[in-house]
Amino acid sequence: MPHADSSYFGANASKDEIYSQVLEQAKGLVTGQRNWVSNFSNVASLLWHAYAALPAPSSSVNWAGFYIRQDKFPTSSTSAAEQNVSETVKKTLWLGPFQGRPACQEIRFGRGVCGAAAEKRETVLVPDVHEFPGHIACDASSRSEIVVPILAEGETVAIIDIDCAVPDGFDEVDRKYLEQLAGLLAESCDW
Repeated sequence: MPHADSSYFGANASKDEIYSQVLEQAKGLVTGQRNWVSNFSNVASLLWHAYAALPAPSSSVNWAGFYIRQDKFPTSSTSAAEQNVSETVKKTLWLGPFQGRPACQEIRFGRGVCGAAAEKRETVLVPDVHEFPGHIACDASSRSEIVVPILAEGETVAIIDIDCAVPDGFDEVDRKYLEQLAGLLAESCDW
């Protein structure tokens, strides 16, 4: 059963220790729950509290959440026509659970950092978003970003998107653990 204590992180813990705790707590939070909405909601909160517990630049994270491929959103009823989802729909990300300021609601594959990671099916780490061609500025205070695709059967079904209010907010430690988290979420949800 999810518990708020999972979002408490020890003082003076290292980045590796915090991320290890995130992974351990995320495993506990998703156990027995296959719904991506529930799982992503808890993990967005978990990430938000983890970054707040870390020293700069990690404590400057100003957005942590998910975008989900449009055809993975639940619908009230699915007609035969809807079952033949167009390729355009499969190539669109919709805003999912997050922590931070309101964000862009729809992003096409290939557009901005999120769309690039979704299309390439690989992590995109951007030290300075002002230097990224086609960056989509949902929050003008964001300066760096890391986006990690969540893959199911080789396809991007969702992405983890983390923004930071300072340049160079992310490094290879972030990449390593967020990619592990993406793997956990891919396996823990029904796609």
